[in-house]
Amino acid sequence: MRDELLSPEPTSDEAELEVGEMRAGSGIIGEEGGLRPRHLDDFVGQRELKEHLGIILEAARRREQAVDHLLFAGPPGLGKTTLAGIVAAELQVALHVTSGPALDRAGDLAAILTRLGEGDVLFIDEIHRLSRNVEEVLYPAMEDFQLDIVLGKGPAARSIRLDLPRFTLVGATTRTGLITGPLRDRFGLVARLDYYEADELQSIVSRAAGILGIGIDDGGASEIARRARGTPRIANRLLRRVRDFAEVRGDGEIDEATANEGLAVFGVDDLGLDKVDRAVLSNLCQKFGGGPVGLGTLAISIGEAEETVEDVYEPFLIQQGLLMRTPRGRVATPAAWAHLGMLAPASAPLTADPSRGLFES
Repeated sequence: MRDELLSPEPTSDEAELEVGEMRAGSGIIGEEGGLRPRHLDDFVGQRELKEHLGIILEAARRREQAVDHLLFAGPPGLGKTTLAGIVAAELQVALHVTSGPALDRAGDLAAILTRLGEGDVLFIDEIHRLSRNVEEVLYPAMEDFQLDIVLGKGPAARSIRLDLPRFTLVGATTRTGLITGPLRDRFGLVARLDYYEADELQSIVSRAAGILGIGIDDGGASEIARRARGTPRIANRLLRRVRDFAEVRGDGEIDEATANEGLAVFGVDDLGLDKVDRAVLSNLCQKFGGGPVGLGTLAISIGEAEETVEDVYEPFLIQQGLLMRTPRGRVATPAAWAHLGMLAPASAPLTADPSRGLFES
């Protein structure tokens, strides 16, 4: 760690981090932020996690201590950031928000840690992207609530240790496997968020509609929830798009028919697939006969990066039983052919003799 930690003037990077924390702390996080529940009782879904978190928060309140460090894992849009805000709100402490990629240097993290108050919550999004140097600074801060600072350089360098207030680190990650063992083991609770059921998403859509002042009935909310891929963020996004459609081409009220028509205009089909999802399936079936085809070839055929296809589009298609990953490549299932309204040829994978092995010709 370098001498800039002692400078009274923040660097440009530190100034940007400070503004980001102030904006997050003051609630200036856009329309989507206004839809986030502030208390655990208002949070829909994740029943087991809510129960565990409720016990942990109540125990911390009774002891008048900071909560143990928490790690939330799972796909994007399931509520990890919302839960971090709920932890801070339930304990009535300040929330400081940053992300792994924003902490380039150890000094960036030290600048944030030294500004924390007693019991404050520090939320680090995409924590698996922390650099090794930053992570090394975080270890004693999490475990001993102390910060090691090296002053000077060369033979004259010396180390001092600063005491930090007891704080709660809440980490969020979409790639649990990329978090190092020493960091993961320092969290008191490691929880994975699951995809939501349709009835839970319907409750979320109805609540968001009430906050945004949108007129919607149960049929409209159910139709939006059914196509939201089990993800609250997508449900709220589809709600806003259907609201726009209803205001421009309807009377502003959302019923089942309006939701169906609006979602069709914006390219979301009955299964919740969008334009790119359907492009993956149609190219796989039409151009490559259902596969197997390599990831690189499939990605080029739709004009997307391999990582985008693998991390963004394939998981939902696999969950819906439309796509399979095999040792030889990606394969369309019979459900994919049926969804596209196409008849699978007899030679297509998974439609020929089921007794024949994948590698047999």
